[in-house]
Amino acid sequence: MKTIRWTCLIVIVLLMSVAPGFAQDNSNVLVMARSADTTGLDPHTQTAFASFRLLELIYEPLVNLAPDLSIVPGLAESWEFSDDATVLTMTLRQGVKFHDGSDFNSADVKASFERILLEETGAATRSNFLNVASIDTPDDYTVVFTMNEPDVPILGAMTSLNAAIVSSDMTDFASTAVGTGPFKLDSWVPEETTMLSANADWWGEGPFIDGVEIRIIPDETSILAALRAGEIDFALLNDPLVATLLLGDPEIVLNSVPALAYHVLQLNAARPPMDKLEVRQAISCAIDRQEVLDTASLGEGQVTGPLTIPAFQLPLNEYACYEKDLDKARELLAQAGMSDGFTLKVIAANAEPPTALSEAQSIQAQLAEIGITIEIESLELSVYVDRWLAADFDAAVALNGGRPDPYTMYNRYWTKTGNLNTVAGYIDDTLDSLMAQGRAETDPQARFDIFAEFQKHLVEVAPWVWLYNGYEYTAQQPYVVDFVPMPTDSLYYFHQVKLERPS
Repeated sequence: MKTIRWTCLIVIVLLMSVAPGFAQDNSNVLVMARSADTTGLDPHTQTAFASFRLLELIYEPLVNLAPDLSIVPGLAESWEFSDDATVLTMTLRQGVKFHDGSDFNSADVKASFERILLEETGAATRSNFLNVASIDTPDDYTVVFTMNEPDVPILGAMTSLNAAIVSSDMTDFASTAVGTGPFKLDSWVPEETTMLSANADWWGEGPFIDGVEIRIIPDETSILAALRAGEIDFALLNDPLVATLLLGDPEIVLNSVPALAYHVLQLNAARPPMDKLEVRQAISCAIDRQEVLDTASLGEGQVTGPLTIPAFQLPLNEYACYEKDLDKARELLAQAGMSDGFTLKVIAANAEPPTALSEAQSIQAQLAEIGITIEIESLELSVYVDRWLAADFDAAVALNGGRPDPYTMYNRYWTKTGNLNTVAGYIDDTLDSLMAQGRAETDPQARFDIFAEFQKHLVEVAPWVWLYNGYEYTAQQPYVVDFVPMPTDSLYYFHQVKLERPS
């Protein structure tokens, strides 16, 4: 009997050593937790932050951002603008392969940007490249972008995941993800687990871990508990109320950097009564932005105007109605013939950001003081994104991504050709003209002046009410080393991460 038992045990051990899914040693696989899952696998169409955090580990753009937001090489080793900024010549990195083993070359770059520019694709960054007149590939490792007009910000636009390079042979973007990045997608079980393995053929240094297991844990307090219990190695945290619980914790490392992303109340100026300037201005005047920040994020952040880029920020006192003024708000409503108030439906996602409902409730209480009744619709993230992209809302509490350049940050919203101008719900000749001037201007001071005027006008006409920008939080065990937090919340530098677990 003992012999049979020992024989069975040996067989089980042997099966475990060879069976798929039974790893002999997973100590070099990093276990990450986050509260929201990707909403899709197409790098060109995704807009949710949760999607970016996965896909940027798999796909790569031509150029990337350093932690100081300077532009550094990616799939392009070098680049050069013509003197008049109408021609951009890029020299590509050689020896790069896609995850399916095919070679990366200029044909893939051309195909990727043609796909982005194709209106039917629904690419999130399409408007950033509408100035491109032609894309030429004189050889396998040279790409020449010729623009209709000078286009200084185009290089910054290329740093986005939404401008990632895909294989010219790729057709299935719904269920597969084949990039050139440091990690390969092995499996994705929506709202549960994603498995990534290291790309041994990646062109850069690293990755230094064997893979990443991403677990979806909707409740961030549960993520915190898992960190403290040692069940996970790394966590993405969106809720400042949770993240700040780690302040002073000697066992867990908390990373925080000021975010480029901004919290905003988007008013759909295409719908009455928000189509009346005075109504929008009244809402702006009635909201104490610092109160929203203190209520929703414990003051973790700063009240902001439209541009969160440090080099382009303006003093808040240069903006119209950045101090709460209820008398002025009521006067504006009276001018609009809305003295009796009205009801406004506001959509908010229940997962991204986790502060959205608190922000909506703070705004609800404040606007009640001038007779505006807010009805809050709390939506699942995927439903919210669909509604948002379709501009199917009266107003929306949103967390929108920042960019290192003002033009690439906002031209999709505030130009007449912007692919998200329907979502913005408002455009005028002044905004469109200033954006065009900012795209072509090469002098730094002149660009600052243009975008200062742009911001002041945008706040004055009040299609949106900018609230604040907070911090990007991540947390990790002490043995996770060489992680670089980014103001864009990007995980691009995850290829540098090492696991130095205690023996």
